[in-house]
Amino acid sequence: MHDEEGESPRAAPSPEPSPPPSGLLDELGRFGRAARQLFGAQAQLLAAELGLARSAVSWLLLAGLAATVAGVGLGLTLLGLAGVLLATWFGSWIWALLLLAVLQVLFLFGAIALFRRCMHWMSLPATRNEWGAMMRAGLQPAETTAEQDRRGEDRA
Repeated sequence: MHDEEGESPRAAPSPEPSPPPSGLLDELGRFGRAARQLFGAQAQLLAAELGLARSAVSWLLLAGLAATVAGVGLGLTLLGLAGVLLATWFGSWIWALLLLAVLQVLFLFGAIALFRRCMHWMSLPATRNEWGAMMRAGLQPAETTAEQDRRGEDRA
């Protein structure tokens, strides 16, 4: 295929590269394509993050349910163990279960008293004023956004 004189093999003729586009319109076109690609990637990332957030909420609810079931199971197990220990100490199941019932009623009344105390604290004037200020501060950005949206619709 080669001559003995050391000629190089024939290369296939390659098409000449087109000169790079120039001009303001070409630059703007490239900028537009780059911006569209960037914002497209950002939109895909946002969609993926929202999908993960939805999935995370489901998993959080499932984990909360599992923790509740495990907590109830642990509580029942500990009550059963306490019942057995009290039954051996008193020598009677009736006295052991009666004492457990009294302890549970005391715990229930304590929880009710704590709830009532918290509701009382919420009804105090200083707390009501602070709560109202927090609610107004939270609603203010939402109202500002709603006004801006309405203004945008009026212009359109």
